[in-house]
Amino acid sequence: MTRREFSRARAVLIVVALAAVIGCDRATKSLAEATLADGERRSFLADTVRLQYVENRGAFLGLGRDLDDRARFWVLLVGTGLLLLAAAALTLRSPSRSVAEALAWALLLGGGLSNLADRALRQGSVVDFLNVGLVPVRTGIFNVADVGITAGTVLLLAATALGRRQPTDSPQRTQRTNGENTEEGR
Repeated sequence: MTRREFSRARAVLIVVALAAVIGCDRATKSLAEATLADGERRSFLADTVRLQYVENRGAFLGLGRDLDDRARFWVLLVGTGLLLLAAAALTLRSPSRSVAEALAWALLLGGGLSNLADRALRQGSVVDFLNVGLVPVRTGIFNVADVGITAGTVLLLAATALGRRQPTDSPQRTQRTNGENTEEGR
């Protein structure tokens, strides 16, 4: 595979991951609103999975929900939007990212963008509806976008920690035995 083909394949992977996270999150939130908004909690797999509709006005695990409306707007909507913009710019301007890193950033961005859209369209709240656990340990209530953010974070940490990098778009410089620098891949 040439570097150009590799770059295209990576771009397709990023677009597919973004679309999958955003599409699945939007669809499941819509379904949750239509079927769970009555307030009834539904339990599955011996209470391992619970479905319960919640409008979360805070961030992760409700952090910031007690802020006044103006502070919550600036921190959770504008601040998050700026962070996502910076992350997108970093991802797009760094062609040397490995496939794992590119996928990780796509998952993070997809989840972040979907929750940001929810917050912008729902007067500052995000629809959450999933809760998993084994008695007595349970998660907070979350959504599919949160799964994308968490999976992206774990993948990014793993890719960074392992230091495994896929071929990049830029040629690697090598040292010849006589001391000349050359570019591989030409």
